[in-house]
This record gives sequence, structure tokens and C-alpha cells, in this order.
Amino acid sequence: MSVISIKTKFVGSLLAVGLLSSASLAEDAVLPSINLQKSPWTVVALEKGFFKEEFDKIGTKKITLIPQGAAELLGAESAAVGGGSLAIAQRMVYPSTIHRINGLNTVVIWISEPSNRYRTPTLAAANNKNINSVKDLEGKKFGSSRISCYWSAPFESLNNAGIPFDSRLKKGKVRHENIDNSAVAIAAVLSGETDATAVHLAAPAFTCPWLSGKFKIVDHPADDGVYVNHAGRITHVARKDFVDKYPHVIKAFLAAREKTRSWTFDHPNEAAEIIAKETRVPLEVALFQVTHIGEWEFTGGEPNANRARTAIKEFLRYYIANGDDILTQKSLTDKEVDAFIDERFFAGGSHSIYK
Repeated sequence: MSVISIKTKFVGSLLAVGLLSSASLAEDAVLPSINLQKSPWTVVALEKGFFKEEFDKIGTKKITLIPQGAAELLGAESAAVGGGSLAIAQRMVYPSTIHRINGLNTVVIWISEPSNRYRTPTLAAANNKNINSVKDLEGKKFGSSRISCYWSAPFESLNNAGIPFDSRLKKGKVRHENIDNSAVAIAAVLSGETDATAVHLAAPAFTCPWLSGKFKIVDHPADDGVYVNHAGRITHVARKDFVDKYPHVIKAFLAAREKTRSWTFDHPNEAAEIIAKETRVPLEVALFQVTHIGEWEFTGGEPNANRARTAIKEFLRYYIANGDDILTQKSLTDKEVDAFIDERFFAGGSHSIYK
């Protein structure tokens, strides 16, 4: 063997070792602290030590839970992820996808199993005798956040009833008022400024008003519909650069979530006490958020990456075909949807929590 060949093989070996070492260092990069959303499940995870148990393994010693803010402005968590003040954001898949379309460079690290009819009902004021079903909303005003389930769920119900929302592109039969502040959406219905809204009953801003008896349910999404099976799933998303640098942090986060979920189902009353104390809501409200059939904080995950991709593709097709005035202007290709779901964290992936 020539000297040149020996040198070439030696240098090649050094390069290979160097590359492997660099990859290992990148994989094992320590994140000293992490900021996460303050929510019912995360306060339980912190209090019961599930975050500490998982994050200690990888050297992340400081976990800070960041409140969404007193204004309860929907979408604030996505902006926080985009700006780097939150590592991971929880949102439903419809708004998460819209934010990705609009340029937020995130990937889905977890998506839930399908939703259910109870998660996002349409509400009217209990004393409004004129609104008792979805068909009664023809010619009326509907107030909710546009980029949320509070629009995507009633969008399908109203289309099915033949009385679609107005949009920027087409005159409909129900006027939609964009209201991103939950308190304002509630006050608008109670004052008569709007006739209805759609909410997650287990969301902190809406549970108290619901339990007060001042609202009534006038519609549920269809069990076999696009919202329940596709657009109403919950996601956890993170910036792609963060995920690529700290995939082990993502896995630790998801493992802690699974432990929290399992423990909460076995100890709902203790979990409710923690939630009530840490999020400053009445115990009755906290227990509702844990046990109501429409809750989403403790729902199961979708382990299959391809089924997750199908869910996004299916809801995009439906909303585009039915005149969604955002998605008809700009959407994701099938290839972009495939990349949006980060398969490393799904069954068979390198950092999956699914066995």
C-alpha cells in the first residue's frame, strides 16, 4: 500500500471520528434551563417532579413555567415560540398549521388522537330565546378568534347547515367578528353584541362562565366530521432549529407529559388541587378541567406519523374546498406537511416515547 493511500485512509478515519464526535456533542448538548407554557398539566408535572425526573437525566436543571398572560390573547404562545421565549407551544393543529404557513419555522413534535364533539361546542347566552340551534344563527353575529378552533369548529357546522360564515372573499349568512381576547368574546355574547361563540369549555377563561349557568350549548361538531377527526387535534410545536439542537430535550418533555397524564387519571382530585393553587382558579373549575369529556390537557397522543400527516392533509383539503379565506390564498403542499410532522418523535423514530 502506498504512503498516499495510508495517509488518505488515516485522514479519512480522523474525519469520520471527528464527524461522529461532533454529532455526539450536538446530540448531547446540554440545555441548562427551559421555559414552558404554564397550563394545567405542566403545573402538575412540575409539582409532582415528573419534569425534574426526566430533565435531570439530560442536565436541564431549571424549568420555568410562563403564564400566557392576563389578557388571554389567543396565539400568544405561538409568538413566544417564534421569539424564543418559550421552547414548546401547545395549540390545536389548525392554528399551528396556519402559523407554519405564515412563516413560523416550527415542527410538530406531538399530536393528539382525534378530538370529540364535546371539546368545542357553540354557545349562546342562556337567556337568548332566539338562538337554540345552529340554524338559528342565520343573519346573526358570531364572535371568536379567527385562527383557532373557535372558528374552525363552527365553520364546518355552519357549512353543513347551509349558512356559512362571511369571509373576505365571499358573502355568507353569518357574520364573523374576530375576537382574540377570551374575556371580550364572553362579554360580547352576554351583552348581546354578538349572538354566539365557540369555546373549549375546559379552557381556564371559559370554565367559570360555563359553570355559572349563563350560557347554553346550541351545537356540537359532527362526530364523523373533519374538525373532530382532523382539525381539532392538539399539537405541541417547537422551532425547528431548537428541535434539531436538542432532540433529547423534546423527548424528555414528552416523557414527562406521559407520566403526568397517567398519574392525573389515577389522582384527579389531587391534580385538581395542584391546578387550583398554581393557576389560581376555584377547585371546582380545576376538577372540571381534569375530568370533563372535552378536556385536552391530558388526552392521548397519535403515535403514527403518517396518520398525523393525513389528518393535516385532510383538513387542509376540506377547508380549502369550502372557502377558508386564509388557506385558499396560501397553504402547505403535501411534501411540506410531511416535513411539518417530525417523525423522530413518533413511533419508530429516533427520539420516540412510543414503545
